[in-house]
Amino acid sequence: MSAIITEKFRRHQAIQFYESFSETAANKYYLMIGKTTPFTAATSGGTDDSPSTPADDVTTEYYAWDHAIGLKNIASTDVSYAVPRRNWTNSTAYDMYEHNVNSSNLTTSGASTIYQSTFFFLTSDNRVYKVLDNNGGAVYSGAEPTSTSTSPFELGGYTLKYMYTITASENTKFLTTDFMPVSTDTTVSAAATDGAIESLVITAGSGYTDGTFYAAVYGDGTSQGTSSGAVVSIVVSSGSIASFGLTAGTDTTVYAGGTDYTYGTVNLDSGYTFSDVALTSASAMGSGSDGAVSVVIGPKNGHGYNAVDELGGHYVVMRAALTGAENDDILAGNDFRTISVVTDPTTYGTSTVASDSTYRQVYALKLTSVSGTFSVDEKITQATTAAIGKVVEWDSDLSILYYQQERFADYGTNSTTGALVAFSGAYVVTGASSTATGTPDSAADSAVTLAGGNSITFTDGYANPELQPDSGNIVYQENRKPIGRASDQTEDIKIIVEF
Repeated sequence: MSAIITEKFRRHQAIQFYESFSETAANKYYLMIGKTTPFTAATSGGTDDSPSTPADDVTTEYYAWDHAIGLKNIASTDVSYAVPRRNWTNSTAYDMYEHNVNSSNLTTSGASTIYQSTFFFLTSDNRVYKVLDNNGGAVYSGAEPTSTSTSPFELGGYTLKYMYTITASENTKFLTTDFMPVSTDTTVSAAATDGAIESLVITAGSGYTDGTFYAAVYGDGTSQGTSSGAVVSIVVSSGSIASFGLTAGTDTTVYAGGTDYTYGTVNLDSGYTFSDVALTSASAMGSGSDGAVSVVIGPKNGHGYNAVDELGGHYVVMRAALTGAENDDILAGNDFRTISVVTDPTTYGTSTVASDSTYRQVYALKLTSVSGTFSVDEKITQATTAAIGKVVEWDSDLSILYYQQERFADYGTNSTTGALVAFSGAYVVTGASSTATGTPDSAADSAVTLAGGNSITFTDGYANPELQPDSGNIVYQENRKPIGRASDQTEDIKIIVEF
């Protein structure tokens, strides 16, 4: 059976995902960071210099919660459609838009689908243009375009169509080295004409009579085949049909674009070409041969009507910026190695879907009788209970120890039995390398205000994470080399999903 997944299906899936952030019964999406401890072959696999690819299995999802540090909501305003970034550079050969790119009709660059080709580009002032004609595959030669005209124009030997401009906010949030946000300019969209002929493909041929001729475009357009439909102006010079352009009298041009064409043909035979635009005075082009004028059919509703569809916006970019400690919820005193996207996690001990902007996902101890200074990433033990953990951060001002318990020996579990035992009771906690000690404050049963103004409520000196571990669904996971955090630093994280 021969079948394909079409671009329309990809766009449909991208639309459904994009809309899931803002629809009435919207999902709640959170960026989750974690893994303060190094990647090792004995635990997660890989190394810090060469992290392994996460496995798509149950274990990996559970483990992501084990080492989570904190989460930040990805709001509907933090999501955009995207397309591959194509930068304008002079003296570059770009592809052109054609309606019939396939394995038998490759683009200038050799692409077999229009969306794999380079038929649009981004300028230095963040304007995006579609190439309607690339001058037979020649390199662009000339100034960088700046026009925002709703009509096609010629520059650099190309025929271009202005599509939209990336706003300052979109630039900050969504522009990356490889992808760029895509949106529709309402002015350009309003000016689009469904089924209008706006570009041609010319085969020059030879032996024709020099001059300017007019011909109707036949097909299925409104008033097709007449002067009231689409009409092309054909320039013959030195016996050959001149290339398509927008300069009347020099180029072969689209004199009238017409409307509603889904296919069209131009007949160059005697009786089908004329000396006037009204198509009343027949004028044969002579006995030439091998020439052709082929019309290019625009996208549904016309060029510029829907830039996201037209440029292949089956990518969605999600963005989250982590600034400092983020309301005291995402600790800034350690590094992280994993990035996950979680949908609909619930608050700790409940089935209520999370709704706050940020959440702390590490355990916390309010200590008393502290001696020494705990070090990040060191092993901590509680001899009385046999509990084991790893320090994420130590707040010496408030005597709060933030920690995790993973599923590997010396990270959270007993090296002999494999048992993970929770810290509990008013028993001494000891740092393995720092030798620092402290006792969970059994009298700490109230909210403690943190440096950023947020608070943690302790019970007998203990505080759980704010979200229920293993709740919701992890729909994206990524392992990275260590990324250090600091209170005066922002990590700008962008995730691109292709459908």
